[in-house]
Amino acid sequence: MFSPSSISAFSLLLAVPLAIPFLNNVSSRRTRRISHAQEYVLILGASSGVGRELALQYAARGARLCIVARREAELQKAHAECLAAASGKGGQVTMAVLDASDAEQMLSLRDKLEKEWGRLDTMLVVAGVSALRPLLEIAGVERDGTTRKFIPQDCTLDGLKEGVRIAGAAMQGNYFGPLVAALAFIPFMTRTSPSPSILQLSSVAAVVPPPTRALYGSSKSASLMLYQALAIEHPEIAFTNILPGTIEGDFRASAVDGGPVREADPNKHGLKKEFVARRCIDAVDARERTVFMGNQYRWAHLMYWIWPSVIERVARKKYNFEIR
Repeated sequence: MFSPSSISAFSLLLAVPLAIPFLNNVSSRRTRRISHAQEYVLILGASSGVGRELALQYAARGARLCIVARREAELQKAHAECLAAASGKGGQVTMAVLDASDAEQMLSLRDKLEKEWGRLDTMLVVAGVSALRPLLEIAGVERDGTTRKFIPQDCTLDGLKEGVRIAGAAMQGNYFGPLVAALAFIPFMTRTSPSPSILQLSSVAAVVPPPTRALYGSSKSASLMLYQALAIEHPEIAFTNILPGTIEGDFRASAVDGGPVREADPNKHGLKKEFVARRCIDAVDARERTVFMGNQYRWAHLMYWIWPSVIERVARKKYNFEIR
C-alpha cells in the first residue's frame, strides 16, 4: 500500500500542470514596457507556415519588423503581404534572405539591424527542418516483417555515413540555427531593449519520444535544453518555448531524410497555424516560459516518467509505427 505521504506527493505532482497556466497569467505583461508600435521584431523562418503567420500578425499590429528566410521567392511574397497588413498601422517591414545557421550571415544581419534600428526587442526562432524516418532505416537497415531480423544484418560503412549526414542536416537546422541566433543577438538585445524576449518554436516531440522521429525529436530536444539553460544564464531576457503538437501545412515536405508522412493528415487534424502564431504572440507579451499546445501534451510529458509504456503505445499509434 502507498503511504499517506507518497499519495500526497503524487497528488501535488499531478496538480502542477493545472497550476502552471495560472502562474503564467500572474506574470507582469511585457506590453506595459513596450507598446505594439514601438516593438522591434525579428522573425527567423518567416517565408511559410507559422513564421509567415507570425509576420502577418506582428505587421498588423504596427511592429517594426524584419523577416528572414532562405527561400527568396516565398520571402518576397510574405514581405508583400506584411506590407499590406501594416498599411495604415505605422509599422515598417524589411526582409533578409539568409540561412539562420550561417554565422557570417547572421552577424551581417545583426550589424544591419543595429545600424538601422539601434535595438531589438523580440526575436522569434521559427526556422527548422523535419525528419520522418526511423534511424536505422536512414542507414539502409530494414526489418523483415516475419522473422524481425535486420536486413542487412548490420549497418554498412555507407549506411553509417548516410546516418551521420542526415543527422548533421537535422542538427544544422534545429540546433545550430537557434544556437547561432542566440550567440549573435543575446548581447545586442540585452543592451538595447527595455524588455528583451526570445521565443523558440519547439515541438512536443522534444519532450515526448516520437517513433520515426528520432532525429527530429532529439535535435529539437537539444535546442529546447539550450534555450532553457540560456534562460537561467540570462535572466534579463524572457525566453519562451512553444511545444505544439502537429501543425497544419507542408513542413514535412522538406524533411532532410525524404521520409513519408505516417501520421494523420496534418491539414485535416493539425493545429491551425494562425492559432499557433496568435498563441506565440500572447506568450511573448505575457512573458510565459513554456507553452504546450494542446494541454494534453503537458500531461503526456508528465505521464511518460510515471507510466512510460502507456505513452509509448499512444505514440506508436499516432505515428502509425509497427515493429516490422
